[in-house]
Parts: sequence; C-alpha cells; structure tokens
Amino acid sequence: MPYPPPFRTPSGPRRRSLLASAAGTALLVGCSADPDSGGSGGPSATARARARAAGDSRGLLERYDAVLAAHPGLAERLRPLRAQVAAHAAAFTDGAPPTTAASDSPSPAPVPAGEKDALASLAAAERALADRRAKELLEVPGELARLLASVAAAGATHAYLLTEAAK
Repeated sequence: MPYPPPFRTPSGPRRRSLLASAAGTALLVGCSADPDSGGSGGPSATARARARAAGDSRGLLERYDAVLAAHPGLAERLRPLRAQVAAHAAAFTDGAPPTTAASDSPSPAPVPAGEKDALASLAAAERALADRRAKELLEVPGELARLLASVAAAGATHAYLLTEAAK
C-alpha cells in the first residue's frame, strides 16, 4: 500500500491568520482610545498622526510609481496594490485624492534593476510601514486607530503578496 504524499505547509502567513490578526487588533484598539483633548491651539495629536499617515501613504505611492516606470512589465501585478495604496492616502486625507508631487515623505529610494529585486524592495517598504502603523495605532483615538489597523493589515497582505511574487 503506497504512503500518501506528505502534507506541504505553505510558507509565510496564511490569509486567515492575516485577517484574524487584523480583526483582533481592531477589536483591541476600538474600545480603548479617548478623543484627543489637546488645548494647545496647534494641531491635535490625532491630526498630526493622520497627516503623517497620509504622507507615508503618498511616499509609498511614489515608490509604486517609480517601480512601474522602471518595470512596465509589472503593471498588471502592481496596479491593484497601487490603487489600494492610493485609496489609503485618500482615506487619511478625508477622501481628497492623493497628490504625489508634494509629499511629506522623503523621495523614494532608487528602483532596483531587476524585477524580483524591485518587488522585494516594495515588499520591504510595505512591511516596514505596516509595522510602524501597527505600533502607532495604540497612540491614537478609536476611529483613526481602526483605520490604521485596517491599513496596516492591508500593508502586511501587500508585503506577503509582493514577497510571493518575487520568488
């Protein structure tokens, strides 16, 4: 009697675990934050966090644009992810379309010459930003925390997809 083939465990996080961790994070922060009560006359901590998140999304959008300009063959694969990053930037700016010309973020790093390296570079940028947002969401009130959690989960998913595409 032949033995059944061994079960192959997929590398990296599974889609369910990514979604479950995002939902858990949103639940944890959804009930814990107070509205910011800054009376200093300057922008509130919430407004500063929202502006920083918008700038980060615009910077990531610029990276996608740079990779697409250098590697047009990746357009079909990257367009949906780029569109989501643009939607994230718009969400942080209350629906205003993102402008990539005047970004608060530093200019994107040079694009690697190879497509796989370019995808890996985008994956690293997505992962770093998702990690930073996951930490920041603990410092902001409810609605912004939920938005940051959602966008961080999407960024982690983008990083996973880009990493798999670079293999």
